[in-house]
Amino acid sequence: MNLLENTYQLFTDEQGQFWTLVWEHVNMSLISLLCASFIAVPVGVLLTRRRSIAEPIIGIAAVLQTIPSLALLGFMILILNQIGTVPAVVALTAYALLPILRNTYTGIAGVDPALVEAATGMGMNSFRRLRKIELPMAMPVIMAGIRTSMVLIVGTATLAALISAGGLGDFIMTGIDRADNAYILLGAIPAALLALFFDLVLRITERTSQGKALAPVAVVLGVALLVVITPALASTQEEELVIGGKEGAEPEILANMYSLLIEENTDLDTRVEAGLGSTSIAFNALESDDIDIYPEFTGTVTANLYDQGVPAGSTREEVYEEARSLLAEDDLAYLEPMEYNNTYALALREEEADSLGIETISDLEPHTDELVPGFTFEFADRQTDGYPAIVDTYGFEFDEVETLDAGLRSNALQEGQIDLIDAYSTDAYIIEYGLTVLEDDENVFPPYQGAPLLKQETLDDNPGLEEALNRLGGQITNEEMQEMNYEVDYENADHREVARNYLEEHDLLGSN
Repeated sequence: MNLLENTYQLFTDEQGQFWTLVWEHVNMSLISLLCASFIAVPVGVLLTRRRSIAEPIIGIAAVLQTIPSLALLGFMILILNQIGTVPAVVALTAYALLPILRNTYTGIAGVDPALVEAATGMGMNSFRRLRKIELPMAMPVIMAGIRTSMVLIVGTATLAALISAGGLGDFIMTGIDRADNAYILLGAIPAALLALFFDLVLRITERTSQGKALAPVAVVLGVALLVVITPALASTQEEELVIGGKEGAEPEILANMYSLLIEENTDLDTRVEAGLGSTSIAFNALESDDIDIYPEFTGTVTANLYDQGVPAGSTREEVYEEARSLLAEDDLAYLEPMEYNNTYALALREEEADSLGIETISDLEPHTDELVPGFTFEFADRQTDGYPAIVDTYGFEFDEVETLDAGLRSNALQEGQIDLIDAYSTDAYIIEYGLTVLEDDENVFPPYQGAPLLKQETLDDNPGLEEALNRLGGQITNEEMQEMNYEVDYENADHREVARNYLEEHDLLGSN
C-alpha cells in the first residue's frame, strides 16, 4: 500500500477528528484574519492622513513579521500566561499585520491625485472621499494584502498545535512524533487546500468589487463574522475538569485514564487537552488554570521544574517524597505514583552496539569522536539529568552533537544520520526498531515515576478526586506502559480505548 492509499485509509478511519481539526483550523484562521484586518486597514487609512509617521509604523509591523513564528507563539504564552487558541490568534494576528497595513497605505496613497482633488472640489469631506473614491479605487491592492495574510495565517496556524490550539497541525505533529508520513499528509494537504480555497474566495471578492463598490467585501466580511461568532453563541460552557498531557502517546493515555477514573467515581465531568508540548508548557498551563491536572514524573519535578539534583542511588520513594515536598511549598498536590519507571536512557542501533561492544554509557567514551548523538532540545539543556549531567558525571563529551525534535530521533537513527539518542524506557520505538538501551552505570538519571499533579485547591474543592486518581497508585509496569504506547503509535489504537481496556482488565473502573 503506497503513501497516498495509507493517507486515504487514515482519513477514513479518523473522519470524526479530521473534520473537528479542519473546523478548528478554519475558525482560528478567520478570527486572526478578521483581527488583523480590523487593525491594519484603519491604521493604514490613518497613515495616509499622517504620512510623516507612516514609515516608522510600517517598520514596527515589519519587525513583528521578522520574528520566527514559533518564537512568536512562545512569546505569547509568556505574555498572556496561557496556552490554547487565544495566544495562537494573537500571534497569528501580529504575523498578518504587515501585508494588509502596507497594501492599504500604498493603495490609498496611490489613488490619482486628480481624482482626489476633483472629489474635494465637489465638496466631499475626508470621510466621504475615502468611502466613495479612495477605498473602491484602492481595493484591489488592499485585497492583495489580505490574500497574502490569509495564506500566511493558514500555513503558520499548523504550528499552533504546539501550544494546544488544535487545528490541522495536530495531525502533522502526530506524524512527526510517530515518524508516520500519512499523518503528516493528512494535516498538510488540507491546510494547503484551505489556503487555496480562501485565496480563491478573496480573489473573486476582489474582482467583483474592483473600482465599483464595497458591497461584496461587506458580504464576505459578514459571512466570516457569522462563521466565527455562531459557534461561540451556540456553545454552552459547562463546569468540567481539564486533564492535560504533554506531547506523545503516553501522556495522552494517562490523561484519558485520569478522565475515565474521575468520571466513573465522581460526579465531575472532564475534558482531555493533550499535546501540550514540553514540560514547561504543561506546567505553565497548570499554574495559569488552563488545565487542572496532568501526569508528571518524579525525576522531572526535581530536576527540571525545581532544578534540584538527586543524589546518585536515591530510591524511588526518596525522589517521590522530595518532589512532593517541593510541590507542596507552591500549594501543589502530588498524588500516589504509578509502578513503572519511565527513566531517561541512551540508546543506539543493536548492530552498532554489538560491533562496538557498547553496553553501558561509560563504554561510549572511546567513541566520542566517531558517534554522533541526536538529542532532544530539552535533554540537551537539562543540567541535572540531561547531556550536561552526562558530561559532568562521566567526564567525556562528544565532538559533535545534533539537536532535533523528539519525533524525528528514531527515524534519523534508523537512517544512520545519527548514532545515539536520548529515549524514555517505555518508548514504543525501542520495540519497533530493536534498539539497545545502555546501562546508566553511574546513576545519572533519577527515577521517573508518573503521578497526578494538580493544585491543592482543586483537590480541596473536589473531595472524591484523590481517591479516584489514587486507584492508579502502584499500577502499570514498564512492560504494560510500553505495550500501550506501541498500540497507539504503531497500531493506531485510540488513546481512550487503550486507557479503558487497561482499567477494565485490572478492575480499576467501577465501585470495587
